[in-house]
Amino acid sequence: MLTTSLKTLCGGVIMIRKKRKITKMRGSRTVGGGCSKKRRGAGHRGGRGKAGGHKHHWSWIVKYDPKYFGKYGFKRPKSSLTDPNPVNISYLDEKSDQLLEKGLASTKNDKLIIDVTRLGYNKVLGQGKITKAMVIKAPQFSGSAEKKIQEAGGEAQVI
Repeated sequence: MLTTSLKTLCGGVIMIRKKRKITKMRGSRTVGGGCSKKRRGAGHRGGRGKAGGHKHHWSWIVKYDPKYFGKYGFKRPKSSLTDPNPVNISYLDEKSDQLLEKGLASTKNDKLIIDVTRLGYNKVLGQGKITKAMVIKAPQFSGSAEKKIQEAGGEAQVI
């Protein structure tokens, strides 16, 4: 009978290639690529990189990278962006004497007054300890910084 299937010819199991084709063909001249001129350049793959994404590789784009073309979201204008330049309260506490000498800080009612913007910073963070009562002026404070400043007997003023 000629109607026997491939399964029955192979003993009920279809064999797969146990050794990869590329390792089997390493000794050959063209490694399974046909004539030696066939696989030169990028022509055999339709161009390099994303070439042909709107033409002959469109089906690949649709299947594997559908969000490649088009615009998504928005970009904020540079005028509205501000780079945070933070300083820790421990730094202000350590350098307070030097800041007084240089005239970048002042004292009033036994409290040290520091304007952080004069030092080039725009946010105060709460890392470290604070030992003196200070009035710190800044555009922004973290929650822990405000808490530590108030616990030390000072105040955080938002400019």
